[in-house]
Amino acid sequence: MGYQPDKNRYGTMEYRRCGRSGLRLPAISLGLWHNFGDATLIENSRQLLQRAFDLGITHFDLANNYGPPPGSAERNFGRILQEDFLPWRDELIVSTKAGYTMWEGPYGDWGSRKYLLASLDQSLKRMGLEYVDIFYHHRPDPETPLQETMKALDHVVRQGKALYVGLSNYPAVLARQAIDILNDLGTPCLIHQPKYSLFERAPEAGLLDVLQEKGVGCIPFSPLAGGQLTNRYLHGIPADSRAASGSQFLKPDQLTEEKLEKVRKLNALAESRGQKLSQMALAWVLRHEAVTSVLIGASKTAQIDDAVGMLANRHFTEEELARIDAILSSSK
Repeated sequence: MGYQPDKNRYGTMEYRRCGRSGLRLPAISLGLWHNFGDATLIENSRQLLQRAFDLGITHFDLANNYGPPPGSAERNFGRILQEDFLPWRDELIVSTKAGYTMWEGPYGDWGSRKYLLASLDQSLKRMGLEYVDIFYHHRPDPETPLQETMKALDHVVRQGKALYVGLSNYPAVLARQAIDILNDLGTPCLIHQPKYSLFERAPEAGLLDVLQEKGVGCIPFSPLAGGQLTNRYLHGIPADSRAASGSQFLKPDQLTEEKLEKVRKLNALAESRGQKLSQMALAWVLRHEAVTSVLIGASKTAQIDDAVGMLANRHFTEEELARIDAILSSSK
């Protein structure tokens, strides 16, 4: 007998309204940015997906270039989906994106209609799906008219290849323009995916306000700042850590002594709340009513357990929020 999901999977997860849409997303969503490419054992990826679904995580977030190599995360996800999850496809939200370099030549990057439509067709083939639930433009393209990119998103919904569309990495002014264009086209923007964490608060300078005003959901990525907001670096940089691995996403020079001191103080506050630092960092992102769900990555099932465990204590007192702000604004 194959995989059978936990019968109680919807009992512990919190599902939050995505903007002013009819869709609700789990408070925790699983991103397949790392640990689903060809460098990862397929059985490890399978365990992560099964554990996530068993805990009520229904939303799996991909992009055309996730791997490595690019495309391999979608292909491996598609294999596991066909083997384990097909009976529950209608209980899943599968998202993918296009916007970064995917193939050589002038049509494999950025935001042209040519690239977006071709990329989604490729993604659907890799995953063995007829449609995705959400298709995102992954980053703004300064050289393609915004109207062209948004019309491409509108088109894939009308084709039935995506149920909803979203934006990622769009700053507030551009997000407002894109959302207005999509509304005019009759395909509202469902959701926006910005980088947001205790160490990356740019969305607070206008973007979150725009999303609330326009009724668009928000699903932050990198809520743990590439692992900085965990207990991984409390005592320096371990030899087997991401920061020591040569990863382009977390370099040792980002972990200054000043930054590490803030991590230690935040960790002490988390402990006083009876939480791990990673749990408090996720709860802090979710504290904002504009935020629908928070995206986590995972290499071990225990990390998924920890993230979902955060939901038991995700609210803050005004004093705790003030202490967090004081720690973040301190120079030492």
